[in-house]
Amino acid sequence: MRSAFSHNNNMQVFYNGTVFTGDRFINDRAVIVNNGIVEAIIPVADIPQDMNRYDLQGSFLVPAFIDLQLYGGNGLLFSQALNEEAILATDAYCVNGGCTGFLLTMATNSIAVFLQGIDVVKSFLQKNQQTGLLGLHLEGPYINPVKRGAHLLEHIKQPTVDEVKLLLDKAEGIVKMMTLAPEQCSDEVLQLLIDHNVIVSAGHSNATYKQATDGFNKGITAATHLFNAMSPLQGRELGMVGAIYDHSGVYSSIVCDGFHTSFEAVRISKKMMQERLFLITDAVTETTEGAYQHLLKDDRYVLPDGTLSGSALTMMRAVNNCVQHAGIEFDEALRMASLYPARVANLLQYGKIEEGFVADFAVLSKSKQVTAAFRSGRLLTK
Repeated sequence: MRSAFSHNNNMQVFYNGTVFTGDRFINDRAVIVNNGIVEAIIPVADIPQDMNRYDLQGSFLVPAFIDLQLYGGNGLLFSQALNEEAILATDAYCVNGGCTGFLLTMATNSIAVFLQGIDVVKSFLQKNQQTGLLGLHLEGPYINPVKRGAHLLEHIKQPTVDEVKLLLDKAEGIVKMMTLAPEQCSDEVLQLLIDHNVIVSAGHSNATYKQATDGFNKGITAATHLFNAMSPLQGRELGMVGAIYDHSGVYSSIVCDGFHTSFEAVRISKKMMQERLFLITDAVTETTEGAYQHLLKDDRYVLPDGTLSGSALTMMRAVNNCVQHAGIEFDEALRMASLYPARVANLLQYGKIEEGFVADFAVLSKSKQVTAAFRSGRLLTK
């Protein structure tokens, strides 16, 4: 064993803790990382003497979390700041909650603001290779004004092929996800997004059950913040919620803070959807300037008129809420924050701790608080 592991200065070993592989918890095992990739999981007794060691001191080592929807962090809202400082602030906010990969989200705005955001993100990614920023999630503007929630009414519109093509051409692949109302979009627009490998998520929608199901059958693979800003499940018309429950090929995010959805709704939805339900924070940050002004109120954010506008969650808090308030087992809550969003985003080497996967880890204390985070094996500042 020594000869296999002892000749590479880039190799690390994580030991003396409980490892959650994504499938199960294991003890008395060490995780070997080579150049940011998990190379092996070995018995503790077989750890080479000269390897860089990280003593977990009895903590949990779990796959790091992935947040596919948040808008800023630590006092900087990206759509307001539109600068690299806001990206770094959001990254730091994510890391503090055990999240090492995120889609920076921009809510409904002018196309000019979207294009400016795309430029900032492209520039940032060209200069920052070791980053948690996975790309952009455009939430709108192609949503239903009836279900706009906190979105700006004056910028909501129906898409044209030319306008969507403009966004996609400018993005050059960095727009990874788009939330839209399927009843507002033509088949041609939907197919254009799918052809550009954009994950299409149904949300802010007043779709009927049939309209939503048709959209899912045409390639929409996700839904945005289950229950919030979507047509409800009723006995005669099942709406978007019913279509999500009923369609075996569709995932949905949910905001588990007790404000966006009750914890009972999370529990019931988990029973209905199983592995298709995943966590997002939907987190914003306090700002009193610009088009979106978010004010902190009772552990959530609201617009000046009191409309619910975002959460104050971290991914760790969302996981703990699932366990403490929604009756979801710890291992499954961890998957809802890591493996399942990785599947949604087609991040096939993330969400597990096993051979060949990227070494993105969170270290959790016995009280299930984040004490450290690693991105590609590199310790991040919390």
